[in-house]
Amino acid sequence: MSLTLVIGNKNYSSWSLRAWLALELAQVPYEEILVSLYGPQSRQRLLQHSPTGKVPVLKTEDGVIWDSLAIAEYLAERFPEAHLWPRGQAARALARSACAEMHSGFVALRSHMPMDLRRSQALAEVPAEVQADIARVCALWLECRQRHGRDGDFLFGHASIADAFFAPVAARLRSYRVALPQEAQAYVDSIYQWPAFQRWYQAGLQETENNG
Repeated sequence: MSLTLVIGNKNYSSWSLRAWLALELAQVPYEEILVSLYGPQSRQRLLQHSPTGKVPVLKTEDGVIWDSLAIAEYLAERFPEAHLWPRGQAARALARSACAEMHSGFVALRSHMPMDLRRSQALAEVPAEVQADIARVCALWLECRQRHGRDGDFLFGHASIADAFFAPVAARLRSYRVALPQEAQAYVDSIYQWPAFQRWYQAGLQETENNG
């Protein structure tokens, strides 16, 4: 078995974090290659690893996988004993729906509140479309927790791909000091107490490069 994950700056690269957490959930050995996203040679270095010039990329003996959701699905299929998706057909369907919504939606939240783990400051003004995204995130988290997550601290009880996909959102909400409903705040706290997330977070805090 040979797995290599190519990622960007840990302070900023939310999509890299998602794939990295999925690999941590699989609990298998892998090599990590970090490519700075903001250096003069960044584009050339990324193209050496990624057909799109973007991260994350998972290199496997089966070929290269260059999308975070595809990476997560590959790992779930290859390591079924790790239960990267929650147990139960209904729970998996909801988890996949939530991840797909995150993968393609919440554009306003991602645009106005880019991931920056070193940040601890609220926006001067939160646009209405961002407020709507935050409200939807909180509603989605509550639905997952109420339907399938009561036996643990994560969206579906145990940590899963769904948490890997929403961990960067939790990080944004804390970095931008967003006031949250009690249930959503408790989930953000759970993400920050997750040992895997903490390892990434601490590494991100130690980075010094700025995004431009």
